Amino acid sequence: MEKRVLGIILSLLGIVGLIYAGISFLNGGTGEKNIKLIIFAGLLGAVFFFAGIRLVSNTKDKET
Repeated sequence: MEKRVLGIILSLLGIVGLIYAGISFLNGGTGEKNIKLIIFAGLLGAVFFFAGIRLVSNTKDKET
């Protein structure tokens, strides 16, 4: 159960990171700092999202 909750939290953090990267991308700005921010937030969001999804899908429910 705890792994499943951690997976949900990681997935939500990943979604937030991906949304933040998307908003930064849509707001424009061609500065080097903005491009690094978009890449960093996008990659970190994707890693968190897929790690959370994998953790939720691979965790089996305990029988009570």
